[in-house]
Amino acid sequence: MDLSRRRFLQLGGLSALGAVVFNGCDIPEVELQVQSSIDIPEDTVAGGELWYATLVNQGGAPEGIIVRVMEGRAKKVEGNPDYPMNRGKHSARSEGALQALYHPDRIDSPSHDGVAASWDDSIQALGAAVTTGKTLVITDPLRGQLGKVVSQFVASAGANHAQFEPLSRIVLKDALSQTFDQERTPHFDIKNAKCVLSIGADWLGTWVSPVSHSVEYGEFRDGGHDGEDRGYLIHAESRFSTTSASADRWIPIKPGTEGLLALGIAHVIVEKGLATGDVNKAFKGGASALSPFTPAVVADGTGLTEYLGNDSLKATHMIENAAVIFATNSPAIALGGDSAGAHTNGAFNLAAAYALNQLVGSVGVVGGIQFNPVFPLDVPQSAVGASLDDWKTTISDMNNGVYSTVIVRGADPVYGLPDHLGFKEALQKIGEVIVFTSIPNETSNGANWVLPEQSQLEMWGDDIPDPAPGYPVLGLQQPVVRPFKDARSFGDVILEVASSVGMNGTWALDMQDALRTAARELHKLNRGSVTATSFDDFWVGILQRGGWWDTSAAIGGTIYQGTPLDVSAYSNPEYLGGGKFHLLPFRSVALWEGQNSDLPWLQAAPDPTSSGVWQTWVEISRNDASELDISEGDILELTNNENKQQINVIAYPMPAIPDGVLGVPMGQGHSAGSGRYARDRGVNVLNILSAVQDKTTNAHAWAATTVTLRKTGNKTRMVKLEGEAATDQLEEWPVVLISNH
Repeated sequence: MDLSRRRFLQLGGLSALGAVVFNGCDIPEVELQVQSSIDIPEDTVAGGELWYATLVNQGGAPEGIIVRVMEGRAKKVEGNPDYPMNRGKHSARSEGALQALYHPDRIDSPSHDGVAASWDDSIQALGAAVTTGKTLVITDPLRGQLGKVVSQFVASAGANHAQFEPLSRIVLKDALSQTFDQERTPHFDIKNAKCVLSIGADWLGTWVSPVSHSVEYGEFRDGGHDGEDRGYLIHAESRFSTTSASADRWIPIKPGTEGLLALGIAHVIVEKGLATGDVNKAFKGGASALSPFTPAVVADGTGLTEYLGNDSLKATHMIENAAVIFATNSPAIALGGDSAGAHTNGAFNLAAAYALNQLVGSVGVVGGIQFNPVFPLDVPQSAVGASLDDWKTTISDMNNGVYSTVIVRGADPVYGLPDHLGFKEALQKIGEVIVFTSIPNETSNGANWVLPEQSQLEMWGDDIPDPAPGYPVLGLQQPVVRPFKDARSFGDVILEVASSVGMNGTWALDMQDALRTAARELHKLNRGSVTATSFDDFWVGILQRGGWWDTSAAIGGTIYQGTPLDVSAYSNPEYLGGGKFHLLPFRSVALWEGQNSDLPWLQAAPDPTSSGVWQTWVEISRNDASELDISEGDILELTNNENKQQINVIAYPMPAIPDGVLGVPMGQGHSAGSGRYARDRGVNVLNILSAVQDKTTNAHAWAATTVTLRKTGNKTRMVKLEGEAATDQLEEWPVVLISNH
């Protein structure tokens, strides 16, 4: 609907139209279609519609959305056109927030050992548990006010806090810290770049902040704000991902050799005199250190020569051409992540990729790497999951009786950690296991107390994006409907527990109170996207807009100098599993790492590459399939000979994936105790992975497993949208220029 700003403010309930100033910024100025939550939605006129700004996170970076509410029921989700990170766009995952709200398997009320319990009893039991023994709190990575509240709670209770994500970003954080001396992820100014060289990171699919990246990618292809020539994308990855399919040049390489490729590109840039930055700031030893990494050596070492039919000349030319295009199309960005960092040499691989930015002068410039300023609130601004080594220690402590209580929220470690690590068995030795969740999962199945958490459309919260867009941003999450179940937010519960047992420190009344207290500090700054004479007007303004940000507080051309990469530290990747094929798990665009498997909308959302849905398949090259007499629908057994784990998957031969590489999507394989749409469907590829680690950070090297493959003799039909016709590469024909206009 069309809604003028004047009408919007009137509907928002403001008594003075001039009391709040919505300051302009470089975010596209559109008429807002959101109203602040002055009255609860159920008190609105029957048949009328209201739009509320809020924040959801269904996997990946949180997205700013607006929600259409009629008669107290959320009806539709759209992207918030004013929120800097997604600027009106949103993913299918955010649409899934509606199904999460109305899910038939949502837990109705607290329970203890399977028997219904009251919240008073639950709060009392939780307070007793954290004050009578050692407590371990396991959550998803937390930023903003909830991160601050949990940190304060853990410190006051003398507990330990373990943050969990199945594919930890700890290697990425280490590489950025080494290269740029920064703890926060920088802003990749893709929209203003002329060339993007990405190594391993499927940034248009599932890496870091894909919706934000995709918005900028659209401007990158259109020539940025100035309408110049479209940007050029080079992508190197061992699997044909969404980003591979979108690239002008895809460079298929052997898993774990991404750092070697980066050194080869650096060698060409320096040798041809194309470096506009300082080679000595990028690489320890300068040009001489790069001399061994000639294109011919790198082409063979990365497997590119083999992938291109043993044509060494073609492989060498591909590396040289990529280096020249990257160095001569300034400004350019080099980025790395995902599978490139998931090897025994992962930290080196990513550091080598980011060092290329120093080499071509793309640090601290428009169209390059831009650093994010410190947010003007004392809250956690960055968080990543613990390393595999840390989880091994934690599991050992659980087995040895260190913890009497384990509290889990926003994570499902029984599902997300490989079975052979023994987390499930260790959890069974804990006296009190308390799990906050809205829908049953593998971890809640082993809990004494199961406490229903509100859905994201029913609770208060916030987020400080990481990465931010180069300036401070705070996204606000507000309830858009009354809770449908007897559920509470995790933050509200631990604040009540802290108060009930008399923990040391000053505690907010609830999460809304914590957010309002933080907003008072922003109001005092008297700058940014919303300013107002009174705090109450300011509070209404930031709720209406979906948050607060300040484009004038960007760092600008500041350059942070990290440590030059020691090229001599490069080592070849090591693999475990004892198999012939490299196993590359990848996040599902819809199911993510398994968080959304309970949502049928997302189960039915097709994979961008295969269009597969509802199942677990394996991408295998046409050559490998032909040699092994494998056709689509064959059930294949993948075996890790090192840990004896096996999974059965559906064969999907495809022309793009390199020989010797198997791609398997994550997200399926949930047990019978999960929600009805997730259980007993597909397999959990995480269970077959070896416990091999990155040598620098001890993070899980989840792309370093090799497996054997065997036909089981069984066959089924792969459910997908692309039909039965094979997708083959057409013969290339010369393009004839018929007009200069």
